[in-house]
Amino acid sequence: MSELIEIVDSLENKVSKLLHKMDVLKQENQSLKEELAIAEKSKHSLQRTIIEWEEKYNSLKVASSMLGSNEHKTETKLKINTLIREIDHCIAQLSE
Repeated sequence: MSELIEIVDSLENKVSKLLHKMDVLKQENQSLKEELAIAEKSKHSLQRTIIEWEEKYNSLKVASSMLGSNEHKTETKLKINTLIREIDHCIAQLSE
């Protein structure tokens, strides 16, 4: 009978330890989820900033070539030609 009591006590201790470990892991998991959410927000913010800077850079390249810089002249001409084709296409659609 005493062996049975010892086995039950041992099982209770093990279950108690497992439950405590499970609670600790749940807390750690929640903490990691919050940390991940913060990191994702930061990532999205940085991606938006990168896109904004790329747009500013492209605008500056176009402005620079229009002011006489030869560095990005070909690229600007191609972009202007593309815009003109798009405008022509829109006008053709409106006149139909």
